[in-house]
Amino acid sequence: MGLWSKIKGKGTQFRGPPAVGEAIKNNLPTSEMIDSCSVAGPGFVNVVLSKNWMAKSIQKMLVEGIDTWAPQPPVKTAVVDFSSPNIAKEMHVGHLRSTIIGDTLARMLEFSKVKVLRRNHVGDWGTQFGMLIEFLFEKFPNFEDATETAIGDLQAFYKASKQRFDSDPAFKERAQQAVVRLQGGEEKYRRAWAQICEISRTEFHKVYQRLGVHLEEKGESFYNPYIPGVIEGLTKQGLVEESQGARVIFIEGINIPLIVVKSDGGFNYASTDLAALWYRLNEEKAEWIIYVTDVGQQQHFDMVFKAAKRAGWLPQGDNYPKASHVGFGLVLGEDGKRFRTRNTEVVRLVDLLDEAKNRSKAALIERGKGEEWTEEEIESTADAVGYGAVKYADLKNNRLTNYTFNFDQMLNDKGNTAVYLLYAHARICSIIRRSGKDVEELKNKGTLVLEHKDERDLGLHLLQFAEVVEEACTNLLPNVVCDYLYNLSEIFSKFYSNAECKVIGSDKETSRLLLCEATAVVMRKCFNLLGITPIYKI
Repeated sequence: MGLWSKIKGKGTQFRGPPAVGEAIKNNLPTSEMIDSCSVAGPGFVNVVLSKNWMAKSIQKMLVEGIDTWAPQPPVKTAVVDFSSPNIAKEMHVGHLRSTIIGDTLARMLEFSKVKVLRRNHVGDWGTQFGMLIEFLFEKFPNFEDATETAIGDLQAFYKASKQRFDSDPAFKERAQQAVVRLQGGEEKYRRAWAQICEISRTEFHKVYQRLGVHLEEKGESFYNPYIPGVIEGLTKQGLVEESQGARVIFIEGINIPLIVVKSDGGFNYASTDLAALWYRLNEEKAEWIIYVTDVGQQQHFDMVFKAAKRAGWLPQGDNYPKASHVGFGLVLGEDGKRFRTRNTEVVRLVDLLDEAKNRSKAALIERGKGEEWTEEEIESTADAVGYGAVKYADLKNNRLTNYTFNFDQMLNDKGNTAVYLLYAHARICSIIRRSGKDVEELKNKGTLVLEHKDERDLGLHLLQFAEVVEEACTNLLPNVVCDYLYNLSEIFSKFYSNAECKVIGSDKETSRLLLCEATAVVMRKCFNLLGITPIYKI
């Protein structure tokens, strides 16, 4: 129909869309992929895939491994900048979203054979360190003895130092001096700074350990030495202008400029982000640089990327190398407001994750697993289900929307939840175990056939896996993988609960066991991309 509108009235021999459709059908080259082809209604060309080709493709994946189904994006190296909490402050649920989404994007790119530099751009530099260091000297004259236990809660330490800074002019003066001395590289101040950073890192690690997330820290301080050179380069290109005592870059179509040097001569976020972008393009040779932060920072990154295009660091348009901002919405409490505990304090992530694990452990014990399973099996299943539930509840939403954090919903074993999907996977594994057959042997000696409509539907969905991952990578949308996984589980249930598709003890047992195994393999890869650990028995 689209073609007809282009050739209509241009002396064509065709008389309307159906005739164009027939011509396409008659000129399709023969292919083992295609079973039949027909033209329907106003000119739809319907292509039916060959069930033999589908079955062979799935069996080939089972023999050669799911990695053969990985998409191949046009980039070799990518940076994913995610998590990025601030030193001396607690990680909050906003950091949780950045950590979970960023990890999944990194996993999808890694599966697609891209070298991914996972960067934790921690806030480890800036004026707040003056007051923290001064406060540390005051509280601990031998500051090197100030361990995590001695300082206690870093958040409280930060608040106390801020209170001191706001109420005591002499302390404020010393704190401002401390910033200058730290930035000037004075040994004692660098050591105190390193001490505070290390205590924070220990806290962050507890969260990353529970989530199974790996990052390499290159914080704001790392890019600091590059800022003067980068700004000098941009100035030589005529991009940096004076404005009200500050040095700025004007961006077309945006009424506020990007400030790169403040009026007091200090650097800011924009200076650091430009230096980091320059470093990633020139030193790390990244072709795609992805920033995972909340939607509120959209305009800031938009301005940084436009400045980079003006400087010729990035090409115009959507070509590589390119930079993308991956924004996400807020985490809401059940009252529809920003998620906090009762006294307006932000919830500690470690406590949140521990509660998810403890609830799933309690559910296992309630189902009598305490008697049947070893302590280790209960712990590892509670880890997989609890942390998996938190991740999936976040990832299944389009990241741009706000989502409501609700333990009862995310730990429900019905509906579109990690618990339901993990149990569905474990059930498939138990079908294969109950058959008593060696599935590895079946892969090489058995033959997969897709005779029944429900077998065919399942096979077709399995074959869409690669394009789904490709779409999720291209548009940086993890929820596309979640939708696919949930639908796969539903389509499998329809196949398995149909009496005509009996698996164990039927004359098609070998083929159907292979179909079960292919479903389990694809589900496991989806879990892996989402950072969720599969479970094999329930």
